[in-house]
Amino acid sequence: MKKLLLVTLVGMAGLQVNAQNIDKIITRDYADHLIKTLSGDEMQGRATFSPGIDKAATFIESEFKKIGLQPLNGEKNFRQAFYKYQVANVSKTIKIDGKEIAAENVILAGANEENITLDKSNASVVMMDPEKPFVNQFRSMLSAGKNQIILVDEKLAENFKRYKAYFDKPTTLDEKDLGAGKSAVQVFVLGTTKADDFTVTLKGKVSKMPLFNVAGMIPGKSKAKELVVFSGHYDHLGVIKTVNGDSIANGADDDASGTTAMIALAKYYKAQKNNERTLIFVAFTAEEIGGFGAKYFSSKLNPDEVVAMFNIEMIGKDSKFGKNTAFITGYEKSDFGKILQKNLAGTEFTFHPDPYTEQNLFYRSDNATLAALGVPAHTISTDQIDVDKFYHTVKDEYSTLDVENILSTIKAIAKSATSIVNGTDTPTRIPKLK
Repeated sequence: MKKLLLVTLVGMAGLQVNAQNIDKIITRDYADHLIKTLSGDEMQGRATFSPGIDKAATFIESEFKKIGLQPLNGEKNFRQAFYKYQVANVSKTIKIDGKEIAAENVILAGANEENITLDKSNASVVMMDPEKPFVNQFRSMLSAGKNQIILVDEKLAENFKRYKAYFDKPTTLDEKDLGAGKSAVQVFVLGTTKADDFTVTLKGKVSKMPLFNVAGMIPGKSKAKELVVFSGHYDHLGVIKTVNGDSIANGADDDASGTTAMIALAKYYKAQKNNERTLIFVAFTAEEIGGFGAKYFSSKLNPDEVVAMFNIEMIGKDSKFGKNTAFITGYEKSDFGKILQKNLAGTEFTFHPDPYTEQNLFYRSDNATLAALGVPAHTISTDQIDVDKFYHTVKDEYSTLDVENILSTIKAIAKSATSIVNGTDTPTRIPKLK
């Protein structure tokens, strides 16, 4: 009995020392420094391809250097650079039944070449159902794989205008998707109820553009070939439509909060010096325009060597489950969540399955590419996405965040990941997408 009591006391002392360590390493001041910098106006909303995102990358690099991370194998520095192509619309003329449609009533998607002409010979006309949700219909039509003129009732004008600001920006593509015959164009037209005849003439400009993830690592020891990835995306929307004099979409929650967590976890695990597996910390670019950063990063890895991925997305406010809680997307697809919860036994924090499964969040964030390849890659979030009034608006600012929620979530991830980091637990694999 005395021996058992001694073991218990030693274990409790170890937990207490660990708690003290984590509170000294991941402090409120440190989290504030990261979030305030990443979501400050000087970053101009961190839009992909903008000067603001370059500033954000430079800041993240400086934090990695302070922590003492190493560049990824094969990289000379923390920037994992690659290229994509942009197709910017130069001019568009849409005539329906002899009447030219005003530009503000048109959303254009899917144009992958410089010169496109549509008429009844190569495109069809469909109509959105004004009584059904706009978003679901919109996404379905974007993936139709054919040229379409889509007529949108005035009842759906609010959603139409919200999406238009995004789709007016240049389209970003892989080189293989460029050129004649590669387009499947969708032309959404607001306020027109019929189209017996139509012509669409589009002219665009193609440009080769640089992008870069910011990534570093802590080499492992006995299991160095086994990788554990911690990630968040550092891009956001940039400058958008002005509301009450403010046009900068600062992206404090989406996803300066997740990027802050990733950096703080790097600092914590570097100080612990107990990772048997190699730990990779990555800030992804271009999540908001197609997940290109995560896709490129994943293409450079052997997925069979990746043991787990902790993707952190929007942890700036309480989850629907209350304080000291977060949800995990794809919870049922592996035992990742169960391992994390086991390691939090005796604490106040709990992880829950994704309550928003109808939104398909598991395959909408930067974990998706590796998850599709069989990696137990999950996103951790606290966002109440169904009621979040700041999401993708100029109001997603530091002042709207609960930094204590961010701190508690970061510390919970740090503690819950310990057995995966030190090599004693290995999550089950996710079934590969065919």
